[in-house]
Formats: sequence, C-alpha cells, structure tokens
Amino acid sequence: MGILSRNFMPNAYVKSIHEIDFDQLAENGIKGVITDLDNTLVGWDEADPTPAVIHWFNMLNEKGIKVTVVSNNHQGRVSSFCQPLKVNYIFEAKKPMGKAFKHASERMGLKPEETVVIGDQMMTDVFGGNRRGMYTVMVVPVKKTDGFITKFNRIIERRLLHRYKRKGYIKWEEN
Repeated sequence: MGILSRNFMPNAYVKSIHEIDFDQLAENGIKGVITDLDNTLVGWDEADPTPAVIHWFNMLNEKGIKVTVVSNNHQGRVSSFCQPLKVNYIFEAKKPMGKAFKHASERMGLKPEETVVIGDQMMTDVFGGNRRGMYTVMVVPVKKTDGFITKFNRIIERRLLHRYKRKGYIKWEEN
C-alpha cells in the first residue's frame, strides 16, 4: 500500500462511538480523545447531545480520559453542543489541513501517540489524525444524509473503501 493510501486507512473501524473499547486503548497508552461532532456523535442536523452521548462523555471523564471536540462547523453549532457537556472544542478546524489536531492534543497536554482521533470521514478525520501520528478510529456515520461538502467527500471515501476491500486491506462491512 502506498504512503498516500495509508494516510486514509483508519487503525480501527466501528459502527458507533459506543463500540470503542477505551480500557483497551488506555492499556495501549491512549490518554485523550479528539472527536468529530457531526455524524460522529450525533446527526449533522441534531442540535443537542443524546442521553447516550452524554453517558459516553461521562464514562470517558470517569476513566480520566481527556476529550476535545474538533469540528469544521461554525462556532455557534460547536459551542452550543459542547458547553453543556463542559468539554473543550475547536470550531472551524479546517480538517484535515489545519493544525487543529496538534492544538487539541497540546491543550490536553498529550503527545500525538497518546491521542485517538474518532470521526466518520476518511478525508478529514482519519487523514488528519494519521498525518499527526495519532491512532484513528472511523465510525459509521450516524445519519445517511450529509451536508453539501461532505457529500463530495463521501464519493471519494466510497472509492477508497472499495479499493481497500478489494486488495484485502480491510475486513469490515459498510452499512
């Protein structure tokens, strides 16, 4: 697999954030989470965290795992979601090319290898995290619909996933 292709390959792929084994990640040195918001935690058109998402954030807090939400969305969207959860966030992150992943890990006082990036997009979350040397977990999007720019990214993403499957690099099934 070429270096460019490797940059888009997540370390793990799960159906939702609730399937991630944080005890196992902690055993492997993970101390912090950088998570996307839209279609990773809740649907891109849902304003508030669900009870399950609130529980997920509480569980991470109880385990002593630091969290920062990193989103390409605007300040109003990201802050209104994150402030009730009392979680740090970066808005208008310009993923994957921005320095948001580096800033998030530095704010948490963590090295890249101590940080996991969770997101629903290969082109932004996985690529951005991999470029920074972070462990990446890709989740199935919460909703089957997307905003305008994300629709374009999904076309490329589907082609990459199909290619990875065909070459035997991945074993998971798309939903």
